[in-house]
Amino acid sequence: MLLSGGAGATELVEAELDDPRPHEVTVRIEAVGVCHTDLLTRAALGDRPAVLGHEGCGIVEQTGAAVDTLGVGDRVVISFASCGRCGQCRAGHPAYCDRATALNGSGRRLDGSPTIRVGGAPVFGGYFGQSSFAAAALADARSCVPVGDVPPETAAPLGCGFLTGAGAVLNVLGPGAGDRLLVVGAGAVGTAAALTALSEGVEVVVAEPVAARRELAAGFGARAFNSLDDRLPPVTHALDTTGRPELIARTLTLLQPRGVLAVVGLGPATAAIDVRDLMLRGLQLRGCVEGDAEPALLVPELLLRYEQGRLPLDGLVTTYDLGDFDRAVADQRAGRVLKPVLLPRR
Repeated sequence: MLLSGGAGATELVEAELDDPRPHEVTVRIEAVGVCHTDLLTRAALGDRPAVLGHEGCGIVEQTGAAVDTLGVGDRVVISFASCGRCGQCRAGHPAYCDRATALNGSGRRLDGSPTIRVGGAPVFGGYFGQSSFAAAALADARSCVPVGDVPPETAAPLGCGFLTGAGAVLNVLGPGAGDRLLVVGAGAVGTAAALTALSEGVEVVVAEPVAARRELAAGFGARAFNSLDDRLPPVTHALDTTGRPELIARTLTLLQPRGVLAVVGLGPATAAIDVRDLMLRGLQLRGCVEGDAEPALLVPELLLRYEQGRLPLDGLVTTYDLGDFDRAVADQRAGRVLKPVLLPRR
């Protein structure tokens, strides 16, 4: 497993993974995406040892006694954890599960038990219900979506990053033919959103300062600009992936009357918003977690579009060995790659 510790250090270590409980499965990880949230969590944990990773894809190797939806040998994407019982889950919005924070960010099961030990000592695990920077991960069967024969490195980011961008377009913004979507920040989430909108016949405008990312977006059919201060056309819908307050406020000014902006990036907690303009022009400002998606429904839909050639997600991925985590992060931060995906050693 890839263990994170103090001063941002990471190392591959031997670890002990719990056996699956009745509703859990053990998944042999074939590929796992690197998400910005992993880096934020690593920084927040400080010196606390942790196994992170929350975009795992792999083969089910063991199932708990109560699991009847998956079988040994199934290839699955592991997405975020949810309880399946609260009002939000039952309404089809598991990203807003009443127990989302405890299930995804506590580092343990709900009963407080650890899932991973290193040298006999418990470490922070069960991250987003998985901790998939590893050769194997333990997850609730509810979080696992069968994906068939799709390449695991392409499927893995559907656990979070690609799911978030695509879901924001399909489940929250809902643009259609004749609309124009502005995507602010063409990282993995933003580019997945742009590709999804293009697959819907929507005109897409991207604002992104990194030239390589602009070129990639343009190659897929989007109109790419360096910043929001360029001469952008008016837009009906917008997605902010940056979390930067000044960009959120500026994006609202670019919307046509009755336009809608969804925000998916984590940044400062407050922003200066012109509420008078929001009201007079009938604008909407929406928050969005995990694309407001039910993974069991959206992941198969996105894979169908991929297989039809309408959603070329494989063009966003660059693979690395699991032990090359730090190089993958450095390449992503430098804009040399869009979505790093780690491959555990065999």
